[in-house]
Amino acid sequence: MDTKQKIAVLSESAKYDASCASSGSQGGRAGAQLGQCSMSGICHSWSADGRCISLLKILYSNVCVYDCAFCVNRRSNDIPRATFEPEELVNLTVNLYRRNYIEGLFLSSGIWRTPDETMLRLVQVAELLRRREGFGGYIHLKAIPGCDEELIRRAGLVADRMSVNIELPSQTSLAMLAPQKSREGVLRPMDSINQRVREYQIERQAKHRPPPFAPAGQSTQMVIGATPDSDWQILRLSQGLYRKFELKRVYYSAYVPVNDDSRLPVLREPPLRREHRLYQADWLLRNYGFQAEELLEPDRPNLDNRLDPKTGWALRHPTFFPVEVNRASYERLLRVPGLGVRSARRICAARRHTALRLEDLVKMGLIVKRAQFFLTVGGKLVAGHAVSIDRLRHCLLTGDGRSIGAWQPEFQLFSDEPETGVELASA
Repeated sequence: MDTKQKIAVLSESAKYDASCASSGSQGGRAGAQLGQCSMSGICHSWSADGRCISLLKILYSNVCVYDCAFCVNRRSNDIPRATFEPEELVNLTVNLYRRNYIEGLFLSSGIWRTPDETMLRLVQVAELLRRREGFGGYIHLKAIPGCDEELIRRAGLVADRMSVNIELPSQTSLAMLAPQKSREGVLRPMDSINQRVREYQIERQAKHRPPPFAPAGQSTQMVIGATPDSDWQILRLSQGLYRKFELKRVYYSAYVPVNDDSRLPVLREPPLRREHRLYQADWLLRNYGFQAEELLEPDRPNLDNRLDPKTGWALRHPTFFPVEVNRASYERLLRVPGLGVRSARRICAARRHTALRLEDLVKMGLIVKRAQFFLTVGGKLVAGHAVSIDRLRHCLLTGDGRSIGAWQPEFQLFSDEPETGVELASA
């Protein structure tokens, strides 16, 4: 099989891996002659299903000794198989970069023999690119669970980002669909990478320029919809991973049926809407100060696919609103549906000089179409008057806010009075 045929086989085998974001790497590498991952940046393009395809995303090999039920590359599948040689993949990466087809490399692999042998080949490719070719572009390497700690160390010294796919949200699900994998086998290399990243950061403060170790951090991926695991379980796990291992991102990949297996669910289509809502909830965990326990509960374990998670939270906590634009804290503003990080910062900066009016919010470029139901400006509701929860939910679901003025609710979401200071303890 020639290189062109291998590319066709191994790029197809890699397309279901979603954890390939290139953001976060800063600065250049000493002695780099080829490629730059910070000055011009990584140029992102997007596939039809929303996945990033900016890098050369490819497997070293799609030969795998594992037989995970949901994986297209599992051992029992009768598919074309291919394996690169390190020199072959290095030359391919350099040639594609020189032609401006790619900005970097995302490299993973099936477990083609043993975890150590597989990880060694990935490390060799990255080391040849960095040290022989002088490649300074972005490199993302998958850490193979079960490989030797020394290989993890070598990988982190040449990769910008590393990732270990946790695959499924619970040990029960792993035992059912990926019996050759375990939570412990995945979490151990995560912990190792995190410890070495911390050591690098400490050394960076003590030494002038220590060798960087995975400067863009680490990430992971979970398959969504292949098992009965709830959104509550998924978000609690993600929250734990962010806290314990300081992950940069958790990626959620909607389960795509590619195998016939009695252990797998029968789906008419991949749960892409659910995937989207989980990404929105994940964003709230990382950037808006929310906790998983606020967004979901054991007796309400799944997100509402009709509403974004922040709006859903707002409708369940009417006593938190309305929020007064001129007095609310930055953290409180972040909880208003329709207001993002930039909007909240602009409000906080602008009101230092003058009391804000509704027209000021419009001039600042804020989109108040959704936020109007939850905000007061100078003590007056932006929406005009109070709205019932049922009516508000209807308007948010349908996008119809024009007829709100004709609605006379029996139960009001909130009154025309300024905010009372009632808020959640965690806000």
